[in-house]
Amino acid sequence: MKSGFIQMLRKRKELIPLIGFMALAAAGATSASVYFLFTKNDVILNRSRNPEPWERLDPSKPQKLVTINQKWRPIEELELVKSMTK
Repeated sequence: MKSGFIQMLRKRKELIPLIGFMALAAAGATSASVYFLFTKNDVILNRSRNPEPWERLDPSKPQKLVTINQKWRPIEELELVKSMTK
């Protein structure tokens, strides 16, 4: 199959850029997935160990790529309910 693929590329040289762009897109998608898996707190693989991952997020740290003029302060009622349930 490998030699047949190379022979096809030699016959149809217009496919080389298309295959190059598709390989670049696949590599970018894979690297973005691995980056988000290991660096973002809200991406989890094991739900049985941590069923509510949003409880461990730091609210002062922005989760978006771009955050403009965001100031976080806790809601008293929500904090009261959270302390009662724990």
